[in-house]
Amino acid sequence: MRVELAKSAGFCFGVKRAMDTVYRLADDESAQVYTLGPIIHNEQVVSDLEKRGVFVTDRVEEIENPEKSILVIRSHGVPREVIEELERKGISYEDATCPFVKKIHETVYSYSKKGYAIIIIGSASHPEVQGILGWTMGAGTVIETPKQAQDYTPVRPEQKICVVAQTTFNYKKFQDLVEILSKKGYDILAVNTICNATSARQREAEKLASKSDAMIVIGGTHSSNSQKLYEICKNQCENTFFIQTVDDLRNISLDSFTSLGITAGASTPNNIIQEVLEACQI
Repeated sequence: MRVELAKSAGFCFGVKRAMDTVYRLADDESAQVYTLGPIIHNEQVVSDLEKRGVFVTDRVEEIENPEKSILVIRSHGVPREVIEELERKGISYEDATCPFVKKIHETVYSYSKKGYAIIIIGSASHPEVQGILGWTMGAGTVIETPKQAQDYTPVRPEQKICVVAQTTFNYKKFQDLVEILSKKGYDILAVNTICNATSARQREAEKLASKSDAMIVIGGTHSSNSQKLYEICKNQCENTFFIQTVDDLRNISLDSFTSLGITAGASTPNNIIQEVLEACQI
């Protein structure tokens, strides 16, 4: 069986930067390290960090001994009020927000101050989107489906609209939703904020799936970009399987396929990818 691994599989720049930050601080041991939410959507990584004494918290209020602690803001970013709370309480922090996400914060904050309504195309439950909402000064609306786009109405009919996207959103779906909004006749400024790494990973996965008998997508169950990779591959290759680790291969029979493609989400460590690759080549 021919096995091909996508070149773009695995950590993106923003995730690697966040990971390097938290591991560096954990090794330092001069302060108790916290992450606001799991540093990435990967259970194996979170478990390893727990063994190193890194605590995951969902609320700043849960941080004990603030003067002896440091909080790492993950690549997804956080709402503006979280930064203000940390500074108000004097809690040390390292901001590992992905620079592409940080740029979205700056964009929506700037246009909110100019009176624009803000539309964020993405998943309302995703932490990145929740963080972006926190920079819209209350002017933000999240849209994920064509129906939501069709039903959308700004507070004021004459209000200008700035549209941005979750960095890991599917580019084709972004274009489709922007087109729906544009046809409603609003004055729209659409800013394509889907990161280049995400776009490249999605294009490569789609191409690889189109020429493979089967596809394996490696990622965490809560990883939005991994789930989107699965959807893209499934559209091209019916025999697409989603796994977290090499152990999940035990439930999949690959014997009948002559070609297999493998890709992985931005929060999948290289060691997990290599384990899966080696197991498939046996």
